[in-house]
Amino acid sequence: MTPLLEGRGLAMSYGDLRVLHNVDFAVAEGEAVGIVGPNGAGKTTLLNVLAGGVRPRAGTVSFQGRDVTRTRPDQRCRMGVGRAFQVPRPFGGMTVLENVVVAASYGAGLSGAAANKKAVDVLDECGLTELANRRAESLGLLHRKRLELARCLATGPRVVLLDEIGAGLTDAEAAELVAAVRQIKLGNTAIVWIEHIVHVLVQVVDRLVCMDTGRVIADGEPAKVLGDAVVIDAYLGKAAS
Repeated sequence: MTPLLEGRGLAMSYGDLRVLHNVDFAVAEGEAVGIVGPNGAGKTTLLNVLAGGVRPRAGTVSFQGRDVTRTRPDQRCRMGVGRAFQVPRPFGGMTVLENVVVAASYGAGLSGAAANKKAVDVLDECGLTELANRRAESLGLLHRKRLELARCLATGPRVVLLDEIGAGLTDAEAAELVAAVRQIKLGNTAIVWIEHIVHVLVQVVDRLVCMDTGRVIADGEPAKVLGDAVVIDAYLGKAAS
């Protein structure tokens, strides 16, 4: 498949700490890719590089065949690269609807009635319509995470980058979140999802990538990756210990 978003030869260091070692990564149109690995494997750094928040020391990032290595995060967002963070930080003092209108306005470049319509549609998609007029800071964790997804979707992304959005949820809440992410996938939006809750992740993704010490150590069909001896030793064994 032709890559929609691709990183080639990505290297990143913080001082003497090398966090990405010549990483190649790609996601195709409509594909859902999960990323797993132990803490410190370089997963979030990879997402930061793909989103533009961090510029790699070496390597290139391309989106729809265009080199975006030096393109700012806001510019990548306008191009179609959306991002949702592990810890939701909605705009305080604003309603749920207003938060999503801001995303539609500044992320998708919409204005007036078009921005409001986009926000209303996204709230419906994310199951937040009944909470549209609630102050964002009053929401519980699950609904804050839904709002984080809604703000991401309001930018009109071709690919969404999700960083451990299941963290802190109960099993029942995680199941609700899975349903919301599946809806995103049904819209043919590509998904790159970092998650430690593997049984949640494999309900959605087509492909699984495992990272360890800044390197990709496995990439393929989820069951095959999870059964790989190297992955078991590097990640699943550590997770169980």
